[in-house]
Amino acid sequence: MSEDVPLLDDLMPWAVGSLRLGRDWVAAPDPAALRARWAALTGSEGAERERLFRPSRSRRPDAGAAALPGQRSAATARFTDAPGPCPDPVRVLREPFDEQWLLPDQRLIDVARPELWRVRDAHQLFLVETPDPLVTAHLPVGRLGRIRPLHRRPGGAEPNLAPGLLPLLGARHGGWVAPEDVLCWILAAGRPGPRGYEVPLAADPAHWRAGLELGHRLLGVQLRGARGGEPPRLPGGRRPYVRSAVAGWPHEPAYDAESETLSLGGGTVSPVPAGAWEYEAQGVRVLPAWFAARTAHRSPDADGLAALGPAEWPQSWTSELLSLVTTLALLAELAPERAAFEPGPGLPAETLRAAGVLPPPASARRPASVLDHQEEGPGGQFALL
Repeated sequence: MSEDVPLLDDLMPWAVGSLRLGRDWVAAPDPAALRARWAALTGSEGAERERLFRPSRSRRPDAGAAALPGQRSAATARFTDAPGPCPDPVRVLREPFDEQWLLPDQRLIDVARPELWRVRDAHQLFLVETPDPLVTAHLPVGRLGRIRPLHRRPGGAEPNLAPGLLPLLGARHGGWVAPEDVLCWILAAGRPGPRGYEVPLAADPAHWRAGLELGHRLLGVQLRGARGGEPPRLPGGRRPYVRSAVAGWPHEPAYDAESETLSLGGGTVSPVPAGAWEYEAQGVRVLPAWFAARTAHRSPDADGLAALGPAEWPQSWTSELLSLVTTLALLAELAPERAAFEPGPGLPAETLRAAGVLPPPASARRPASVLDHQEEGPGGQFALL
């Protein structure tokens, strides 16, 4: 790559830092555990509530906070005065490929990023800047990279793309180019570089079409059936099945490469391709990390609200495991194709500058004004934004 190659930071100019929870107990793999934690917290008083809450400089039980956009039932009074009803847990991406649940109450979250909640809807996709960026339909939380929403406004309006990029690509490649097409191209052609994440833009239609075809397959696998799509499947009918049910609490997952069998205590799942078992994200093997997150509440180190979790292994987790195995296996199979993909001659930076694509205006790096209603601030006052 060279300085003539555009950066992801310029092609998707608006980026937001990751959400910082401040206390692990507000997120969990099981929504029932979150409701149990809420009940335990609200049923406590005084010093015990303070201990369970785990105060930080940003959040304390004696302070209020604004309601998160889109969460109309969220309370805004001081937690010590009126906790309110337990908010319905929402699906989030906690770690790469690990979908969990979150209590959407800004009084409990150190840095909740309301600007992301304002544009979170059924049309939105989030690109997460990991060494190999991944895309999710769920709000990313925790120790992930910077977050780039595909759309700047609710309803899939105003793409988070450099102004002029879509018309330029459409004219160059002879057809309509959708925002999701650019996202797919980034997945296929983007690579880390010394200046940041570099995304060469194909100059000829043949390479562009090849990149889109690969990128759409990568996107479909990563979304795992979200937004009404078809869940990905392994080719040739090699679908992982539960050979024996998971009962009790398995201590550690074990893998037998010869039989392609994943064991969780007395439970077994197969076939599990080796590529799925060995798949890593951010230098961590995904399947063992996924399992560890679901047994964390049983760890001797777990205390307070974080120690509240299922007494038995939920059947829903086994279903999630089957889906995750399929996703990782398909990504492992696509990895060599993606690594070998050549975007061909790229559009010169001068062409992008002449079209007004580069550099993006400063306004494109700021959130759009998306308020079509008033938001409730701390203590029931309307928020001033």
